[in-house]
Amino acid sequence: MEIILKQDVQKLGFKDDVVTVKPGYGRNFLIPQGFATLATPSAKKVLAENLRQRAHKEAKLIADANVIADALKALEIKITAKAGGEKLFGSVNNAYIAAALEANGQSIDRKFITSGVIKRIGKYTATVRLHRDVIVELPYEIVAEQA
Repeated sequence: MEIILKQDVQKLGFKDDVVTVKPGYGRNFLIPQGFATLATPSAKKVLAENLRQRAHKEAKLIADANVIADALKALEIKITAKAGGEKLFGSVNNAYIAAALEANGQSIDRKFITSGVIKRIGKYTATVRLHRDVIVELPYEIVAEQA
């Protein structure tokens, strides 16, 4: 079953992509939730026209995302967490990284940050997706909180 995505769906595709999914997934989840529409020939023609008209705006979005990417690469992020030796009490995840970026003046939604769950002190990298074509590797360090 071919569908057109109305918004980004993680591990499936980006907005305005035409993707093939199993009929049950499309009919029972994606379409009722408003994530997709059925890809009929007329809907594909409308999508092609919209994409053609939006190409100029897309170039501006990519340029803005590249500016933010350069700013992120210049940042040095340190996250303090309670720890006993090398092991953290709890864990550090996307929300902590988003909060650290917010403290440094970069507002990025945590759902666009992929880092996994970290349970030890050290240096790590997170992947930040600013646009479908602009993905940044963000290095950060987790340090123990001083008593």
